[in-house]
Amino acid sequence: MKLVTFSDTAGPRAGALRGDSVVDLSALEAGPGMLDIVRAGPGALEEIAGEYADAPGLSLESVRLHAPLPNPPNNLMCVGRNYVEHAREFSAAGFDASEKKVLPDEPIIFTKAVTSIVGPGDDIVAANDPTNSVDYEGELAVIIGPGGRSISPADAFDHVFGYTLVNDVTARHLQQRHVQFFIGKSVDTFCPMGPAIVTRDEMPDLPSAVLTTHVNGELRQEAPLSDLIFDVPRLITTLSEAITLQPGDIIATGTPYGTGMSFEPARFLSSGDVVEVSMPEIGTLRNPVA
Repeated sequence: MKLVTFSDTAGPRAGALRGDSVVDLSALEAGPGMLDIVRAGPGALEEIAGEYADAPGLSLESVRLHAPLPNPPNNLMCVGRNYVEHAREFSAAGFDASEKKVLPDEPIIFTKAVTSIVGPGDDIVAANDPTNSVDYEGELAVIIGPGGRSISPADAFDHVFGYTLVNDVTARHLQQRHVQFFIGKSVDTFCPMGPAIVTRDEMPDLPSAVLTTHVNGELRQEAPLSDLIFDVPRLITTLSEAITLQPGDIIATGTPYGTGMSFEPARFLSSGDVVEVSMPEIGTLRNPVA
């Protein structure tokens, strides 16, 4: 099942994608928003599958898609250096002022402010970065369903609601200047998300999924999720050892090799560029740069 947040003449609310149409889910017993559905658990998905399968839909052309989960309960939890070749390119570029070694022994966790979230089609506002070093990072994001603490790797997928795409846009010089990643990652409009959430059952063979990022139609990043240094169960276990994960928490799993900083000279984003992060199972997250 693919779920979206959309609006038309009425305000944003949850919907289910069905071909080229969106089924309005705002009358669900769970509530009108995506976070309501996530918190409601399997019962909400069963209601959608049972009662909304044949419901009339709105044409995709007549609605606007938003970030599918625009109001997570906490900052996005993100993972740095989680693909081998990206770890090496990051080290060589010199933007990680906190580096201790090229390949991490444990997941590197930082957060990204909720206020940076925008939806598919929304502008990445390059002018919000005073250092003119705007870079792209296509990533798979995990949406937590049932929360919990001390979750074992064997039980980790039981705590996954679904998956979406994010572009972990980064102001590289801010990232370097402040050592900690938070400011450089949390600039307003620097977290495009979408276009949809795919429920866990739709992606049973996660390692075989392939993530790509294009800039102005040029392929810049491509990698299977099997290339992750720390896979999804390991990330959930690591975080839940210390933090009680909540329904709707988002974990961005890291980006592959090919970011703009890896070129000589660096190929940062500027007004007029278009970034597309894609995974066939989820769709394409397309955002222009303003």
